[in-house]
Amino acid sequence: MRHRKNFNHLGRKTAHRKAMLSNMASSLIMHKRIETTTAKAKALKRYIEPLITRGKDDSTHARRVVFSYLQDKEAVSELFREVGAKVADRPGGYTRIIRLGNRLGDNADMCLIELVDYNENLLAEKAASKKSTSRRRRGSKPKTQSQQVESTEAVTEEAEVATEVTEAQAEELPAAEAEVAVPAEETAPVEEEAKEEKPTAEAPAEEEKKDESTDEAKKEDNKD
Repeated sequence: MRHRKNFNHLGRKTAHRKAMLSNMASSLIMHKRIETTTAKAKALKRYIEPLITRGKDDSTHARRVVFSYLQDKEAVSELFREVGAKVADRPGGYTRIIRLGNRLGDNADMCLIELVDYNENLLAEKAASKKSTSRRRRGSKPKTQSQQVESTEAVTEEAEVATEVTEAQAEELPAAEAEVAVPAEETAPVEEEAKEEKPTAEAPAEEEKKDESTDEAKKEDNKD
């Protein structure tokens, strides 16, 4: 029974399985990518990533621990000399599995397992995608020379239009003043006529007063 068996035995005994994973890990460190079945690649991923983490600390103890797993001096020196320095800033996830489809003979699910930091093509694509998807605020893009020339020409045209409008307004002002002054001239004679008409209206009243005064004088003379 397979109770509490949390890893894939890969159809092999313990010694055979460890030897196979050790050889595959050494090949991956030396060649940076290998082609294998998906089941073996997943098992190799769990096997090699702790060893790569050990490779960041170049010490005698770490080298001996890694050598006990790999049993290959060249792979150990390659891991500590180049791979460890290459992945020093990466906190994990040193390998990538790329599916390739099924094998023709036995229809096994095949894949390519590689070290992430050694695929220059994917790194270049990521850098290009980051540059193309960078967000910027509106108006933060630097203007080209042609755009700057166009903007300056637009500003000059607006200034010319503004000056023409002000000149036209200045020319229209005297005409407007003349139009306003004409009604004032027309109203002046009307006021003078009104002033002249007032005394005429007052004249009959004065004549009536004179007549009354003469009548009173005649009455006094009669009394006497």
